[in-house]
Amino acid sequence: MRAIVVSAYGDSSVLEYAERPDPVPGPGEVLIEVAATGVNFIDVYHREGRYPLPLPLVPGSEAAGTVTAVGPDVTDVVPGDRVVSASVVGAYATKALIPADKVVRLPDGLAPDLAAAVLLQGLTAHYLTHSTYAVRTGDDVLVHAAAGGMGLLLVQMAKLRGARVIGTVSSAEKEKLARQAGADDVIGYEDFPEAVREITGSGVHVVYDGVGAATFEGSLASLRPRGMMALYGAASGPVPSFDPQRLNAGGSLFLTRPTLGHYTATREELLSRADDVLGWVASGALKVRVSERYPLAEARRAHDDLEGRRTTGKLLLVP
Repeated sequence: MRAIVVSAYGDSSVLEYAERPDPVPGPGEVLIEVAATGVNFIDVYHREGRYPLPLPLVPGSEAAGTVTAVGPDVTDVVPGDRVVSASVVGAYATKALIPADKVVRLPDGLAPDLAAAVLLQGLTAHYLTHSTYAVRTGDDVLVHAAAGGMGLLLVQMAKLRGARVIGTVSSAEKEKLARQAGADDVIGYEDFPEAVREITGSGVHVVYDGVGAATFEGSLASLRPRGMMALYGAASGPVPSFDPQRLNAGGSLFLTRPTLGHYTATREELLSRADDVLGWVASGALKVRVSERYPLAEARRAHDDLEGRRTTGKLLLVP
């Protein structure tokens, strides 16, 4: 098979297109022929060594495709099934292994590229809006990077739950996309806490922040008393250490750093969230924007575009 291999941590230049042995499914594993692979910031963190994995590694955890073989003890998935997963082992490849308990079947009529474009970010947006802070009708919600792949899904899900959504963006083009997704107000990053308070009066109930260092202080300043900041990523870099008294001074604020694995800890929870997300996409209730499709061999360009914030929506690698 062909795959993208990382032999040393670093910038996008360490992504090498190479020949690799075909993987063989062991107990509890499923092998798929990859149709499309989602590109995510977690892949950048693995490439950089920020979240280190053993080297050499094939990046990527999100892909959709067709099952071609299963391990000896796998009974609920069979060759020929169309599936998607956000727990793929080495998704930047033409073939990949998936733990059988992390496989989700595609609804009838849902194309695999859309499934690969939505699952990881869709599951994340789902737990953030339904569990980490369960958005209620009338809540004020701030979504950073509202025109990105995650941001567009967060805006839509918060609106499905009845919120007033404020989105931050960096350009007029991105403002248009955020508004099309349902954002009630769209603002720039400069002095955004002041803009948020002008819109809401007292601040928002929750901030969904995947930007990190560049927006952290402003996000806290945008919250109303007892509001919650869900820091789910660090696209601009990790947040420096801070005094927890900052939360008290802001009005007994809540800060959480959630991650998807803790919100899909059981197969039942995974399938419940995935059924919602994929069902909404299949019915048209949730729109997925694919910004760009790159040949697998051009993974470097995909990472450069993602890190350079030159994209709106989701990036895919296509073998």
